[in-house]
This record gives sequence, C-alpha cells and structure tokens, in this order.
Amino acid sequence: MLTKIDLCSMALLKLGEEPIQSLTDDSAAAKLSRTLFDTVIDALVAIYPWRFATSDIELVRNADGNFLLPANVLRVLNTSGRIVGNRIFSDEESVKIIALVRTSPDKFPAYFISLAATRLAMEFCVPLLGDQTVFRMLVALYETELQTAKFLDASSGTNNGIKDFSLISARY
Repeated sequence: MLTKIDLCSMALLKLGEEPIQSLTDDSAAAKLSRTLFDTVIDALVAIYPWRFATSDIELVRNADGNFLLPANVLRVLNTSGRIVGNRIFSDEESVKIIALVRTSPDKFPAYFISLAATRLAMEFCVPLLGDQTVFRMLVALYETELQTAKFLDASSGTNNGIKDFSLISARY
C-alpha cells in the first residue's frame, strides 16, 4: 500500500537524497514533504481528467438553496448548474457532477506514481540541492512522463464500438 512517505521518498531518491522515515522528522526533506505534498498532488490530479480520480457525485440542495461542493472535489468537469466558488446554483432539486476528487496514494496507478514522484522531486530540487541543472533535467523528465501518463490513462478505457451508425448499416 503506497503512502505519502513512500512517494516523497521516491522523489528524494530521484534527487540522490536519503528517503524519509516520517513526515514529522526534523529534516529539511521531511519539512518539504509535509509542506508541499498535498498541494503538489492536488494540482497534479486537477490538471487532467484522470480516470482513477474521476467520480460521479449527486448533490442535494442545502438549507441556503444551493449545492455545496464536497471538500474532496478538486475540479468539476461537468455539471448542469453554475459554479461560483465552492457552490453550484441550479433550479433543479438535485445536481449531478462529474469531478476530479482527492485520491489517496494507494489508489494511484503505476504511471501516475512515477509522474507524482518526479513532480515532487522537481519541487524539492531547488530547496534541497540548489542545482538548476538537475531541476531542468527533472522538468524534461516530468514533461515526458506527463505525456506518457495521459496517453496510458486515455487508452485504458473500454471501446464500446460504433452503435447504430447509418453508413455501416447501409453497407450490410
């Protein structure tokens, strides 16, 4: 089961640093890990509609007459209402949303684990090493891994084929 500590340690290993044993350690690496982890991972999840982080959620009107987004929603991909801040306004009694939600590291697929570790290594690089050359190398690696991860995520669905397409029906 992958944890925050595991991901941060993978990032540190990419930098040639020692892995951390705890997020509460007094080391610079542990301080960076506990400070940056949630923000970096949330931003990484929110940049693309990853299948593993996509969820259908039905919201019910609250006492104020609108719909409050759950705290774990990072980005709404689709809704029938109008989003203002963390609320959705709609005349409907319930609203369905498709959203990217905060996901625990143990639910990350392998391609995202590598991407997340590289992104964390980028964030840790300058404060820990102060080396712009290593940082630029990590940026290039991140961009390559991001494209690969997007491709793998997009191609991991099922293909239902074309149904009731008139040109195919006319041919047979």
